Amino acid sequence: MWSKQWGNVCMGCVALLLTACTVVDLDENGKPIMPVDPNAKASFDNQTPQQIAQQTWQPRVIDAANQHALDSNALAKLLKTPTATPQSVFVRLTSPVERVDSSNAREQQLVINLNGEPLAIQIGPVIRGNAIRDATGFKFEDFTNQVQFAQLSRAYNREAVKHLPKVDASWAGKPATVLMAVTLNSGQLQNAAALALKQEAP
Repeated sequence: MWSKQWGNVCMGCVALLLTACTVVDLDENGKPIMPVDPNAKASFDNQTPQQIAQQTWQPRVIDAANQHALDSNALAKLLKTPTATPQSVFVRLTSPVERVDSSNAREQQLVINLNGEPLAIQIGPVIRGNAIRDATGFKFEDFTNQVQFAQLSRAYNREAVKHLPKVDASWAGKPATVLMAVTLNSGQLQNAAALALKQEAP
């Protein structure tokens, strides 16, 4: 009697355990594929700034910029209502190129017209500022290794240059579409950095 009851209890436990189990898919090596926790914070503890920049370039920079880039009108409105602290945003503009400034070979700039004013956009090979990093939404507290956060700007700036086409004086006078990151500070545009450039038909 006791043995039969104990057996029934054991069978009930097994059934309960099986019911609580979740079927997990296996990879090609037979190891379980665990779903990604959507609330988990990305961990960059063991990665270099260069690795972080390369890994996140498409989703955090290009995809985000294409989805959220401001046009010239939205940018103008934002400039009229400056925030207390600098903010960086993605912007997409199509404008004739006024000139290509190569006076400093290491810090070349593409100059376009924005609402009647010239806007110099950095095209490298050296890009300065934190516009790209800060436009992604990354914050200081996202990183346990704060050196990574400090150096991520330079890594992103170098990554941007890798994806830009060769620009020379022949671009002057021709329309171009520029996807960029820029910092707004006290109603002024600073450290505009090109993410993608495309010549348009005249």
